[in-house]
Amino acid sequence: MQLSIVVGALILGGAFYFGGNGAPRTADLGGEAPQQMEVDIKNVTTAGSPYIGSPTAPVTMAVWYDYQCPFCKSFETETLSQVKRDYVDTGKVRIVLKDFQFQGPDSTNTALFGRAMWEAYPEHFNAWHTAVAGITDETLPNVKALAAAIEGVDADRVERLMNDKKAEYQAAIDADYEEGVRLGIQGTPGSILGTTFINGAQPYDVVKAAIEAEL
Repeated sequence: MQLSIVVGALILGGAFYFGGNGAPRTADLGGEAPQQMEVDIKNVTTAGSPYIGSPTAPVTMAVWYDYQCPFCKSFETETLSQVKRDYVDTGKVRIVLKDFQFQGPDSTNTALFGRAMWEAYPEHFNAWHTAVAGITDETLPNVKALAAAIEGVDADRVERLMNDKKAEYQAAIDADYEEGVRLGIQGTPGSILGTTFINGAQPYDVVKAAIEAEL
């Protein structure tokens, strides 16, 4: 899926959105409450997607993200890190990661590498995914180096798998994006938790309230 994106000024704490003409715009989540969407995690395809947590966790949260999106990075480091500590590590929540890669080749290549990482080393995927959120230059050599730094990971094996199964992984990435659009996801990060749509890089307390409502 080829997308041509020209990103203008970003508003801290917002999310990327696409207008009716296909051009990106940003939304400030610090003002009015975002428009509510009718969603249901039961309608989200989770089979085959990378996930963090127990597959039998009572609550599933699906997060659409772009690897280069600064709001996705802040959501990962400031919100999801606490969700993992309080709910994932205790077996209450599973986070399913859905691709919404629109910022160009580095986003796509990182997603392809991530799919291979998930297949080859699912037990190390979280460490790698978290590490990617901490860098600002998501070239393939850099994201591969992050994998190589994890004990027990053969990054060359991951890259070979990425190249061998590129068409399969790309189809899965495209399917995630298309599913997100069908469900009303317009920007990143966009999350569905139960019947709640979480718009953008919301703070921990917002996500915690949605989790507690499901529990």
